[in-house]
Amino acid sequence: MTDLVVLELSVGGVRRWEFLPGRCGSSSMPFPRISILDRANSLDGSTAAESLNLVLERAQRAEELGYHRFWVAEHHAVPGIAGSAPAVLMAAIAARTSTIRVGSGGIMLPNHQPLVVAEQAATLEVLHPGRIDLGLGRSVGFTPAVRSALRAGKPEAERFEKDLSQLLEYLAGSAPITARPRNDSATPVFVLANGAGADIAARAGLGVVLGGPAVFGPDQGGQLPVLERYRARFRPSRWFDRPFVMISANVAVGASRQLARELLLPEAVALARSRSTGEFAALAPVDPEEWNGLTARELEAVESSLSNSVYGTPAEVRSRLERLFTASAADELMVTGGSFNVAGQSESDRLLAGIFPAEGQKAFRGADAKRLLLR
Repeated sequence: MTDLVVLELSVGGVRRWEFLPGRCGSSSMPFPRISILDRANSLDGSTAAESLNLVLERAQRAEELGYHRFWVAEHHAVPGIAGSAPAVLMAAIAARTSTIRVGSGGIMLPNHQPLVVAEQAATLEVLHPGRIDLGLGRSVGFTPAVRSALRAGKPEAERFEKDLSQLLEYLAGSAPITARPRNDSATPVFVLANGAGADIAARAGLGVVLGGPAVFGPDQGGQLPVLERYRARFRPSRWFDRPFVMISANVAVGASRQLARELLLPEAVALARSRSTGEFAALAPVDPEEWNGLTARELEAVESSLSNSVYGTPAEVRSRLERLFTASAADELMVTGGSFNVAGQSESDRLLAGIFPAEGQKAFRGADAKRLLLR
């Protein structure tokens, strides 16, 4: 087993722990924090209750394996997603776990009043102190009918920065009215970002979560440009006194590269088909006949999705993640990607935890909860 050397550092006045491989370690790379975002995918042949309970069970396993956070997402009226209310699902997960941080990845602010989101986060924080994260996005509904039902569209999305500012005032206790229960900036806030979102996060002094082409573009000679800009423009705040970067990626680990790829295929195919049909379906196995039935455009979309993913054997995945962390200088990895193969996904979670040993992850989280300001 890899030895651990634990260093206590001070960065911008914030005390942090770094876990470095000891003399038995095979890499000089520090152990990064690793977390999970579960989109609460519906599975073909399963009920909504079964799909949601699988999310709760995965969160419990993630805690046992030492993952740092477990986040859930917001999607509305999507056949292939069982979870539409992240605050409700967060409450269920937090009640089933005891140490892992629980958060939203994210709550789509254009769909909600800032006061209501602040009250939800503050209530969860009071019930589970030191364990709640608030990740926010500015996406709107997947189809015109959903956007109409939510009463949210392009104007609401364009108001994101203003609404975010109001939400932060409610959390800080500096708004004209006092949100109850009081939060006093206890809950870390993150922005799910593209280029513009990263600029908003920098101005507000919040953590940023970045994924997709922005992370998986051509190899960079240095830091990723959007992150260079975020770090250069970051303004310290009540929530973060230094830039905080989380990169997100679909990740699958298996005994072979092919087995790992097969874990990601159902979601990649469902996403590709949704662009043609306008409907993201429940995840189902991808059989040869279905694969041969994909159009050239759909096949291209599947390959694009896989190219923005990390999959393979433990050694292959570790090598790829090390390159990503080197290019991004990120503080944390948020693992995404749903699978129809529940047992295979559980094994992938276990193998990934072993790549960056769970002992370091657990110690990191324990220090976070007990004695350090670590966000």
